[in-house]
Amino acid sequence: MAGRRVNVNVGVLGHIDSGKTALARALSTTASTAAFDKQPQSRERGITLDLGFSCFSVPLPERLRPAPPGTEPESGAELQITLVDCPGHASLIRTIIGGAQIIDLMMLVIDVTKGMQTQSAECLVIGQIACQKLVVVLNKTDLLPEGKRQAAIEKMTRKMQKTLENTKFRGAPIIPVAARPGGPEAPETEAPQGIPELIELLTSQISIPARDPSGPFLMSVDHCFSIKGQGTVMTGTVLSGSVSLGDSVEIPALKVVRKVKSMQMFHTPVTSAVQGDRLGICVTQFDPKLLERGLVCAPESLHTVHAAVISVEKIPYFRGPLQTKAKFHITVGHETVMGRVMFFSPAPDSFDHKPVLDSFDFSQEYLFQEQYLCPSSAPAATDTTDSGGDDKKAGQASEGHCPRQQWALVEFEKPVTCPRLCLVIGSRLDADIHANTCRLAFHGVLLHGLEDKNYAESCLPKLRVYKLKHKHGVVERVMDDYSVIGRSLFKKETNIQLFVGLKVHLSTGELGVIDSAFGQSGKFKVHIPDEEPEAISSRNAALQLLSVPAKNGCLEFRLGDAKRTSLCGPDAWSPGEATRGQVLIPPVR
Repeated sequence: MAGRRVNVNVGVLGHIDSGKTALARALSTTASTAAFDKQPQSRERGITLDLGFSCFSVPLPERLRPAPPGTEPESGAELQITLVDCPGHASLIRTIIGGAQIIDLMMLVIDVTKGMQTQSAECLVIGQIACQKLVVVLNKTDLLPEGKRQAAIEKMTRKMQKTLENTKFRGAPIIPVAARPGGPEAPETEAPQGIPELIELLTSQISIPARDPSGPFLMSVDHCFSIKGQGTVMTGTVLSGSVSLGDSVEIPALKVVRKVKSMQMFHTPVTSAVQGDRLGICVTQFDPKLLERGLVCAPESLHTVHAAVISVEKIPYFRGPLQTKAKFHITVGHETVMGRVMFFSPAPDSFDHKPVLDSFDFSQEYLFQEQYLCPSSAPAATDTTDSGGDDKKAGQASEGHCPRQQWALVEFEKPVTCPRLCLVIGSRLDADIHANTCRLAFHGVLLHGLEDKNYAESCLPKLRVYKLKHKHGVVERVMDDYSVIGRSLFKKETNIQLFVGLKVHLSTGELGVIDSAFGQSGKFKVHIPDEEPEAISSRNAALQLLSVPAKNGCLEFRLGDAKRTSLCGPDAWSPGEATRGQVLIPPVR
């Protein structure tokens, strides 16, 4: 179709004062929301404080407009490149993460006189999570001594190539430019350098993402303001579906539904928009102060969640472990809230199963982890040891053996509204912004949201996460050839009847079972039959007594491989309340 316009979103990211806004200004022909630091506070402080949007257009390359055999390629089609200018200051990382999630290609802007800096590295990490393609722009080349300029550019190019070697962007193109020769205070008399070459490079790198107009409408809103006599305008990027004039849209965080009065794309009125488009929607009778950033969607297509099950992958540059019960800043779209995490993985016999990236199976059993398991260290998943009834965290996962997929239950401090399968990023944004450390801890995909406010009682029992439980005791004396008395395995008040029939393996090789309690002090009697029975019960297979030599010459019993399952229930040994010898684990708090 002649005159077709294809929109692609390109993010402009980098360290503060690397010249991102100057580069966006040099490239753009049309300015939009908050473009070029037009906010008074941004101009006063001399830094970008918000996402800025602008665009330029080029003829749609022939490789992006294939024609069916025997027909002429469409003419007059345009490629509109929308630039998303992200802040560079460390304190604005929330805004940077939100901006990165709506882009198709990333331009990493590097000050050629300084090289890779802290926020440049954080932006590169964000790019690896959210983008598939990267272009590195070496800016401020005009500040290099003219006689040594080319050598300095080549040296920095080699450094950047080395930096990208171990990332998904290995071999990404690198181009030198001078977006504002002379610096921001210099008069705008000298033309930017390298801009035509950069536009040509961007055009060659861009591929048209798959755009699907079907499905429910969803838009990520980054600015909201009123226009006198018109109404309230919400600007953002269409994430899925399509919208037309007269459609009803919902602001799900406020449970408000309004009709679309008018729409514009970069000051041009339009009647419809589809996934990937940069759009402004005008509605009436809505206070813009109620929404700064968030989501707009088709009515009742999104839900608010209080907790979620997400897939998890640790960001390798983050120092320190990811501990269960720890709190992180959880970013979903433009929203960042505090959340407490609990990590878990497949049962050990499923560690090597192929990861499933778009769903979560509540019918399977999962192994509780004290922390996220890394292939290099592989610390303990869960190994809770009881000695005389006291729990102790111990044990290590088998060296180098790590599950191929891990998950986390995230409990939000306040509810969030988000679509299923959206990107989730966990961070430690309270870390020192001046420290040379990565604050981004992990990322993943939201697989299942828990909408019920009382999810701990209504939803968590369906999540079959178990701990491995171990109990230790010793053989006190031998009664006869077929019986021994054990102690120090149970507390005085423990109902030993619950454990009757569980297997016992002696270090000398004999097999026995717990026969009964012995007295009232927690001692128990173990019966060792002449012949090993083929099967005592399915429950015995899950809970068994193991014995190893003790230091005092006695035998030490260990109750091993006992599953404590489900995230709700009493903190007690109660195999009668669960199947296959499983017992319940209390909520993680």
